[in-house]
Amino acid sequence: MTGAIAPTKPLTALDLCDRCGAQAYVRVLLPNSGELLFCAHHGREHAEALAKVAVDIQDETQRLTSQEN
Repeated sequence: MTGAIAPTKPLTALDLCDRCGAQAYVRVLLPNSGELLFCAHHGREHAEALAKVAVDIQDETQRLTSQEN
């Protein structure tokens, strides 16, 4: 790998928040190749701090409000 950010796959119901265990809608990629998963609530709660250390943030919280016809 050349140091480029690897593409992330969509979050599923099997991806759980590292803080509370609810379904994760936010994936935070860290510089050490680690990742953190958060529900929408904890993603918002920690957004400012995460933005300072994240290599990338995958935010799928819009899925909570989108409606299918």
